Amino acid sequence: MKIVLSFLLSFLIVSIAIGQGSTSTTAYSVGSGISIGAVVAIVASWSRNKSILWAIIHAFFGWFYVIYYVITR
Repeated sequence: MKIVLSFLLSFLIVSIAIGQGSTSTTAYSVGSGISIGAVVAIVASWSRNKSILWAIIHAFFGWFYVIYYVITR
């Protein structure tokens, strides 16, 4: 679990550092990639289910799953 969390934290830090470029690059990169809501949903799903399939499905729903996870936890 610590390895997954450290990997996701490293991924977020790198993606934020890359996003600090010029505004034209940032404007184009907003539409692609993985959102913070999806990353949080993946971590929450993995901690609960330990299944890659469920993590992918929950990443698709993003913040909706995060809110559900907080309510049902």
